[in-house]
Amino acid sequence: MKTKRIVIVGGGVIGLCTAWYARQKGHEVTIVERGALGHDCCSLGNAGFVTPSHIVPLAAPGMVGMGMRMMFDPESPFWIHPRLDSNLFRWGWRFIRAATPAHVNRSAPLLCEMNMASRRCFEEFDALWENEFGLQKKGMLLLCKTEERLHEEAEVAEMAGKLGLASEILTPAQTAEREPNVRMDITGAIYFADDCHMTPQKFVDSLTRHVQEQGVTIAWSSEVTNWRTNGTRIEAALTPRGDFEADEFVLSGGSWSAEIVRNLKLSLPLQAGKGYSLTHPTPRCLPTHCSILSEARVAVTPMGDTLRFGGTMELSGLDLSINPARVRGILKSVPRYLPDFSPDDFRDVPVWCGLRPCSPDGLPYVGRFGRFSNLSAATGHAMMGLSLGPITGKLMSEVLSDEPPSINIAALNPDRYA
Repeated sequence: MKTKRIVIVGGGVIGLCTAWYARQKGHEVTIVERGALGHDCCSLGNAGFVTPSHIVPLAAPGMVGMGMRMMFDPESPFWIHPRLDSNLFRWGWRFIRAATPAHVNRSAPLLCEMNMASRRCFEEFDALWENEFGLQKKGMLLLCKTEERLHEEAEVAEMAGKLGLASEILTPAQTAEREPNVRMDITGAIYFADDCHMTPQKFVDSLTRHVQEQGVTIAWSSEVTNWRTNGTRIEAALTPRGDFEADEFVLSGGSWSAEIVRNLKLSLPLQAGKGYSLTHPTPRCLPTHCSILSEARVAVTPMGDTLRFGGTMELSGLDLSINPARVRGILKSVPRYLPDFSPDDFRDVPVWCGLRPCSPDGLPYVGRFGRFSNLSAATGHAMMGLSLGPITGKLMSEVLSDEPPSINIAALNPDRYA
């Protein structure tokens, strides 16, 4: 195998994982990151889930109708900031066209395979780094308030079972047996045994340190503003702090990815899906499992002695401002499922937000662009960036090494909307 010089644009979890696996194959790797040392990224404040159970892509039947009902309520789990934006309109039309049963049936096996492969990667990291990031393999509880939602989630669990995932439908009493220290007001729950959780900040910190120890160079505060090309090849990524030449380039810029390659005239439809989280340092009760408040679409994750609540999908562009209505929606929903909590408990808890890169069909972009032979994409993972980070990095290392990918990634072609 020929050793290559590789430049990865973006130092979030996807870029870091790609750097790790590419370096393991002997390549010379540089990460070019627009943020400074210690920068935030969309994975740091997320729920910290590893989600084999998430086999249904964001573009699924019922999502369009649900989105239309919710978009006029700024406190709802889904909201679109009203604006005249042709890119948003085109993205929305493609989302509508993708939200079909056939798309779900095609995508579920791939998402399941990728998530299970990524889970194995996390287990390898956990053993290699002696549990630096707090991986907990205890499964996930999907808590349902209504019989209707419990029935809907049971159908997804049945689909997951056909793909080899372990799940169990629980009564309120059975759920309480798994979480005896947490009072819940629910109709029932689904338990997914293969899901895991961790502290994402610790994982990103560990990964950043270990890639550098392995010889990866990170150029901080280096935003790619243009490219130097020669026919069908990229020669360099241009930044105010210098030009970065390489044999291969990987686009891992998260929600900014489409902007980064705009001058290359590549079509990469993305919308930034803003999510919020609050991490309570001294919660009234501390569960042992991660969970999702199903109707509210709020994730609840124990991280050491703290408890994180996160959720919402807000399409408002590349905007990192805090919308108080979105936060109120999360806090109002928590006591409906966990009555020991109240919104007042979070009065002094800081709010975090991040932008998830969402493709129209809910699948990431992974693989080479056709227009440039040495430019690849690894972005668009929406809410599964952390969960799919390691397997994406591993697949990209295979692509960059001119090896057949260990998972068929044809459906993730970054040119599929070209």
